[in-house]
Amino acid sequence: MPISAFLTDASLCIGCKACEVACKEWNELPDDGFSWSGNSYDNTRALGASTWRHVLFLEQKQPMGSQLASMGEPFRWQFLSDVCKHCANAGCLEACPTGSIVRTEFGGVFVQPDICNGCGFCVVSCPFGVVARNEEDGRAFKCTFCYDRQKSGLVPACAKACPTQSIKFGEIEELREEADKRVAALLGRGMKDVQLYDVSDSSVGGTHAMFIVRGDPRAYNLPPSPEVPTLYLKKATTSLPLFLM
Repeated sequence: MPISAFLTDASLCIGCKACEVACKEWNELPDDGFSWSGNSYDNTRALGASTWRHVLFLEQKQPMGSQLASMGEPFRWQFLSDVCKHCANAGCLEACPTGSIVRTEFGGVFVQPDICNGCGFCVVSCPFGVVARNEEDGRAFKCTFCYDRQKSGLVPACAKACPTQSIKFGEIEELREEADKRVAALLGRGMKDVQLYDVSDSSVGGTHAMFIVRGDPRAYNLPPSPEVPTLYLKKATTSLPLFLM
């Protein structure tokens, strides 16, 4: 069974939020309210229990010496559609005490809502802050990798709806090769700050959602070196006072 992945390219994203809408429609997710956040045009704010795809609106200063900066354009808009990373070593999966969170045959990390007891261990164990609890029933929710669509031979709804192919879906190694070519092409066009966010060398062991971004990944809520919390279990246990052992 081929291992699937997302490749999301910020250089192609136009901020239309078609992926957000498609995700909500397919998964029958409720709206997040219709109030203005005051944070640019980004009113869904972040990933959550009812927002499994989130388009970030980011205003950045132009790099000094760039062509647009010299033309009097000091700022640039950057958009990025964020999603659960479906980590190779998933902190949420390791922390779940009920077996609610499983690894699918496609490589995704899937939360079974009928088994979740709402303990919240997965929420605090996610290195990316993706998993969230529903305020009404306390159960945890996140992107399902459109597991139901994949089982039927379909691509995830967000990738299907993206009009610029900013979100690509396919076999993970093929997407890595495509990402390397895309980064090389953008560097050749003078985008000196472009990079692939993959974190294969971190304790999460790589992700099944990769991103091509410009500038510091932290500006996109992408930590440079995410870590699985269970990495510190031994150290934490051996540090307990003897009277608690």
